[in-house]
Amino acid sequence: MKAWPTKLPMLSALFFNTKLFRKAMNTFNRIFKIATVLVFCIGFAQNTEAQFLKKLGKKAEKAAERAVERRVEKETTKKTEAAMDSILEPGKDGKNTKKPTTKAEKKSESDENSTGVSQKENGNSSASGAGSESIQIYRKFDFVPGDELLFYDDLSNDFIGDFPSKWNTNGSGELTKINEDTNKWLKIVPGYNTNYIPDLTDLPEEFTLEFDVIADGLNNKTSSQAYLKILVGDNNNFNKPKNMGMVEYPLCQFIDPGTIVENNVNGTREIRNAIKVDIRQVVLKKHHISVAVNKQRFRMWINELKLVDIPRLLPANVAMKGIKLQLRGTDINRENIYLSNFKIAKGGSDLRRTLISEGRVSTNGILFNSGSATILPQSMGIIRQISQVLLQETTMNLNIVGHTDSDGDEKANKTLSQRRAEAVRSALIDIYNIPSARLSAEGKGESEPVGDNSTAEGKSKNRRVEFVKQ
Repeated sequence: MKAWPTKLPMLSALFFNTKLFRKAMNTFNRIFKIATVLVFCIGFAQNTEAQFLKKLGKKAEKAAERAVERRVEKETTKKTEAAMDSILEPGKDGKNTKKPTTKAEKKSESDENSTGVSQKENGNSSASGAGSESIQIYRKFDFVPGDELLFYDDLSNDFIGDFPSKWNTNGSGELTKINEDTNKWLKIVPGYNTNYIPDLTDLPEEFTLEFDVIADGLNNKTSSQAYLKILVGDNNNFNKPKNMGMVEYPLCQFIDPGTIVENNVNGTREIRNAIKVDIRQVVLKKHHISVAVNKQRFRMWINELKLVDIPRLLPANVAMKGIKLQLRGTDINRENIYLSNFKIAKGGSDLRRTLISEGRVSTNGILFNSGSATILPQSMGIIRQISQVLLQETTMNLNIVGHTDSDGDEKANKTLSQRRAEAVRSALIDIYNIPSARLSAEGKGESEPVGDNSTAEGKSKNRRVEFVKQ
């Protein structure tokens, strides 16, 4: 703004010397001459007619004057605004007036970029998408899914409009499709005592839970009491557990009411708190929930963000029997909550010790887009642990082996498994800087199944990645 006074002569010159102004004045002169001729002609007419024509001539003259003034004002304003833009906001006129970026500036921008990888590098990355922004955001994600599958339901075996067969509820719900998404989704309804319970009992001391959520229709009118609850308790029925731990995360948009954590020990509440972490923008989009239970410890992530990590949320020495999901506070007429891709697995504590002690580890926690070698970001916790082993054990080399289920062509599956193994290898190289010479990749397709390919659970077990010490 300090430069503004020095620009006034420029604007003045633009206004008075523009070609448009001169053109407008020429037009005015021509119209004036015509009007003059009309007035001259009036002198030869009869008295009454002459006065009429004289008035008409004056009106024509004034009309022409006003027309010219309006046009000059309009065009001059337009040119003046353009001049103002060129002074105050260079480049706004569509011309590229920005100086070329120097090498130092490019480096600075790269350092400030949280992904640490340029768009050009992203484009040249492997089929894994290992250089993509979403993958890079998850580079410090430390959730590791369990390695023994207990419950899996992508809802593929149930019909649209039905309630899924592997679940129980005392409320209502139905399977639906959402736009072009290929998955089926369970639409749930709110209620203070409405539970959605997967058919699974006798949970181990250490297990993980994962699922996807779409929250549609949320806006500034969404209640501050709108929450989605994940509860782990000592029963899997509709009664309130006497021993339990739970987390409720908010769906409200006009304020951040906080993520609620609570427990019961022998029917007595010992913990109740609201953790302030603003996730309002996160819940507007499709998001992934990850939960890890290690005895009393309860951790929960939303996408790559760790929301909760409480060392003694669950009661000590009490067997947990079930998982319950509850929705409350949403408006059933305009706000819809959908769930899908449920996975509960035993373990999930640490793959690093297994790899070091046994020289190999197998996991179905590295996930890919269907039919592709694009790694899903939530898989990065496992890849990160593998990188930590390699950084510690500097003489260890690994062969990465990809496996698929039997869906599709056998030859295509072998090719896909090879590409997926190479994608994991690329992620270790590109993101965690593991030397490429220490890693090899191999694809075995559907040739070595460990589960029944006729069931969703079996297929999930067969889609796995192995790391084998060489």
